[in-house]
Amino acid sequence: MDAAAMSRIGLAGLAVMGQNLALNIAEKGFPISVYNRTASKVDETVGRASAEGGLPLIGHHTPRDFVLSIARPRSIIILVKAGAPVDQTIAALSQFMDPGDAIIDGGNEWYENTERRLREAAARGLLYLGMGVSGGEDGARHGPSLMPGGHLQAYHNVQDVLARVAAQVDDGPCVTFVGEGGAGNFVKMVHNGIEYGDMQLISEAYDVLRTVGGLSNSELAEIFADWNSGELESFLIEITADIFRVPDEHGDGELVDKILDKTGMKGTGKWTVQQAAELSVAAPTIAASLDSRYLSGLKEEREAAARVLDQAGIGGEVSGASLGRSIDKKRLIDDVRQALYASKICSYAQGMNLLRAKSEERGWNLNLGELARIWKGGCIIRARFLDRIKKAYERNRVLANLIVDPEFAREMVQRQGAWRRVVGMAIEAGISTPGMCSSLAYFDTYRRARLPANLVQAQRDYFGAHTYERVDRPGSFHTEWSKIARQSKAGAGAFN
Repeated sequence: MDAAAMSRIGLAGLAVMGQNLALNIAEKGFPISVYNRTASKVDETVGRASAEGGLPLIGHHTPRDFVLSIARPRSIIILVKAGAPVDQTIAALSQFMDPGDAIIDGGNEWYENTERRLREAAARGLLYLGMGVSGGEDGARHGPSLMPGGHLQAYHNVQDVLARVAAQVDDGPCVTFVGEGGAGNFVKMVHNGIEYGDMQLISEAYDVLRTVGGLSNSELAEIFADWNSGELESFLIEITADIFRVPDEHGDGELVDKILDKTGMKGTGKWTVQQAAELSVAAPTIAASLDSRYLSGLKEEREAAARVLDQAGIGGEVSGASLGRSIDKKRLIDDVRQALYASKICSYAQGMNLLRAKSEERGWNLNLGELARIWKGGCIIRARFLDRIKKAYERNRVLANLIVDPEFAREMVQRQGAWRRVVGMAIEAGISTPGMCSSLAYFDTYRRARLPANLVQAQRDYFGAHTYERVDRPGSFHTEWSKIARQSKAGAGAFN
């Protein structure tokens, strides 16, 4: 085949994300070859490319034809389900690839799987990238946030393509070389963990406004749209405003009220919480969001519990009226806005601290400010305040926690009154706000110079001789607590 007629890049795996990313690449002027085990998906993608103005996209029905149609050094993106399908796809394609060619896995993969595949590819002379892709199907088509990690040369080979395909923001394309090994997949995993926290916090804000404030869906749509023009401006706030406006095509009212309250998940949130535990990094907001999804799945149990506890006298459905006072809606709305903002800062802080801890463990040298920058566009957690997070890490590359950045610290202090009112009101009304409560507890724990952990250490030493340290002298100490306590008790008895 004439080299000039060969494709610049290839993409295998043509579900919705794969199709849209392939069309995005072709639209940017890069000829692309596509392949899928199911031939109809190939034909469907070619048809879409033709319908969208004859984009330079060529379909292939065999792995051999697909690989050989790409100019060397070849770069092939695979977008298939994580796990065994990735290994199967690599096996099918790699037999036709040459040393120096690169495989780019764009799925939500466990980072250790990527590191294994990287080693296996290197043994065959192939390069490998694990590339997080965020933004959903719309982002894939019009500009995602891309988080590639692995072989640096593999990134350089496609840097021009990724820079054009990624979302564009004021300070460049939303793509950067994240780091070696499985760094790209790990960063995408934590991005998704932050996303879990973000969505949980927004749902709690909605619950408080609806249940305590009695606000209608039309009012909620206006509130979230208004919030999206201020400090809370973000993709998730924007789409939430839209959701409240969509009518139910099968009945009266809005669709949101007819959706079953059971949340699904793909696993990246669980991985994030597991990694936080492994690395001894507190991530309570993200963990609370995961627990909330688990509890939402117990729909039948929750309905049964509601009946049992109602019969026991708990009082049925909670509401603002159950507080025994009138609600100032305007103040409630503003308080919830501030509580949501402060809680979100805690969630992002937890995610960033997890990234830093993993980076130190693995020697990835992650640039947290740059990661915040590439999340400013394209991805699900894109938000106005990510630019301020980027600047916080530029001011202090070794910033211990976003909460202690001078700007964010001032904002947290300014919002804590509203934050505490919302959490207190929710608790009083019997509304669970695990995300906001966890964020507030995280803030209150982190800001205290002395915690009751001294008592926990005493307990551990009492029952397990685990020793403790003192505040007034160096070294480790152990006390015969039971013996001394008995002596002290006996002495006190004799004195009395």
